Amino acid sequence: MPLDPTARVVIDAMGANFPALDTTIDGTEMRRRVEAAAAKVITPATELEPVAEVVDTSVAGPAGEIAVRIYRSAGAEGPVPTVVFFHGGGFVLCDLDSHDNICRALCNAAPAVVVVVHYRRAPEDRYPAAVDDCYAALEWARASAGELGGDPARMAVFGDSAGGNLAAAVALMARDNGLPLAGQVLVYPMLDWAADTASHRETGDEYYLRHEEVMYYWGQYLGEGVEGTDPYASPSFAADLTGLAPAFVATAEYDPLRDEGEAYADGLAAAGIPTIKRRFEGMFHSFFTFLTVFPAAQQLRDEIGTFLRELKPVG
Repeated sequence: MPLDPTARVVIDAMGANFPALDTTIDGTEMRRRVEAAAAKVITPATELEPVAEVVDTSVAGPAGEIAVRIYRSAGAEGPVPTVVFFHGGGFVLCDLDSHDNICRALCNAAPAVVVVVHYRRAPEDRYPAAVDDCYAALEWARASAGELGGDPARMAVFGDSAGGNLAAAVALMARDNGLPLAGQVLVYPMLDWAADTASHRETGDEYYLRHEEVMYYWGQYLGEGVEGTDPYASPSFAADLTGLAPAFVATAEYDPLRDEGEAYADGLAAAGIPTIKRRFEGMFHSFFTFLTVFPAAQQLRDEIGTFLRELKPVG
């Protein structure tokens, strides 16, 4: 279907207010420019969903302390699913604040305990720094779930875009290390370093995320000229998807990452993994961020909430 008319307005507004990708600079400078622009155009939200509690803390990681933020829902009875969330941003951008609205919404939609992980970012810390931090945070969340009001037997990982990569990679690591995981939620995930799909070739520059940007962020994450064939770096290269956690995979029609997300979902299903695959027609990469703008984003929130509520206990 055609691009949603409201999506066109949002994409044009972002293009007008945020700097275009400059492939001649590194991710550190790109992050500085994006954050400077955000400081001018983003005002504190006044209608964030209320939750019972938001706590900032840190946990031990492989290279020092990892900042995490914990959301607890009001009105939840008994242990609820525990969701470890990895934010997107091309492995370079975003932080604990950038996905605050999504985490609040998910905390209430399930309800669930949501633990957001501010992993080390590229290019200062390249692969495998981010995925190692994310896995360490998962181990901590599982050990601490009871204290947080969560259920350690109903743990899920969740990520959007580059965070979807990290969620898929951590799910692979959890399987390989014998850590029981009840679910994985991948929203327009960035999974395939090769990026040789029809959606990469056919999604033009007018739909917010461009193929050129995806490849720039892969270069920042891995290092220039480094191939991303390790499945923990590029989960699409995983030869064996058996034994992984049940999955919810969401894609957007006008997104260069669409086909790799859907191919991964198909691979999971073919390996016998219970998998929900949802394409949101007329939508673009990052639409889920705009929960108060797009009915499709609200629908995705509700569907993920249902998926999390229905997680089967494991381990």
